[in-house]
Amino acid sequence: MPILDPTPRLANDPKAVKVNLTAGTGMEIEWKDGHRSHYTFQFLRDACPCALCEDERGKANREPGEAVKLAPGALPMFKPAPRPTSADQVGKYALRFAWNDNHDLGIYSWAYLREVCPCPECRQSHKQGSQDGH
Repeated sequence: MPILDPTPRLANDPKAVKVNLTAGTGMEIEWKDGHRSHYTFQFLRDACPCALCEDERGKANREPGEAVKLAPGALPMFKPAPRPTSADQVGKYALRFAWNDNHDLGIYSWAYLREVCPCPECRQSHKQGSQDGH
């Protein structure tokens, strides 16, 4: 995974952030460059940027935000949908979620959230970047 440039940039700077803890509908960010991102809590939990989750995703060859794949023939076990029990700002550059599965190690920087934006436009640019060798 490429090293993120933490330098503030217009595209990496949020204008407004709304975390819908009570409704459970995810998080919305309006970026200063006008782009809007919507993240479901499932996506955010599957995109946790902590070292433990990064290692797990790497071993499973999953992208940030991509759900865990079941082994062939495995029956899915019931697990409650991921929901943060709290969301706290970390300085002026990130958010940290405490999840209902007791995981709270990931610090989601604005740069990281913009990089993994799941909107169709950004997903297309991610695909093109990986095809170009970026």
